[in-house]
Amino acid sequence: MDDHPGGDEVLLSATGKDATNDFEDVGHSDSAREMMDKYYIGEIDASTVPTKRTYTPPQQAQYNPDKTPEFLIKILQFLVPLLILGLAFVVRHYTKEK
Repeated sequence: MDDHPGGDEVLLSATGKDATNDFEDVGHSDSAREMMDKYYIGEIDASTVPTKRTYTPPQQAQYNPDKTPEFLIKILQFLVPLLILGLAFVVRHYTKEK
């Protein structure tokens, strides 16, 4: 893909389908056609190609209505620094020379 003169986007847009028309529409040079012969694998059996793709949605995590772990983490991210700061003030107050 890195060596393709048209870039990798052209190749990726033709993946998973018969790219013959895409190849012919561009008007490749003779050297490109010779190179194609080197990488040619074979003909596509049209009976094995699905006529329509079906969309399969990705698996989603279960809905957690109370979101307890996330809420607890957010509270701790706020409270722990405040507790450390408060402890620092208490230590400073009691260790300060009079």
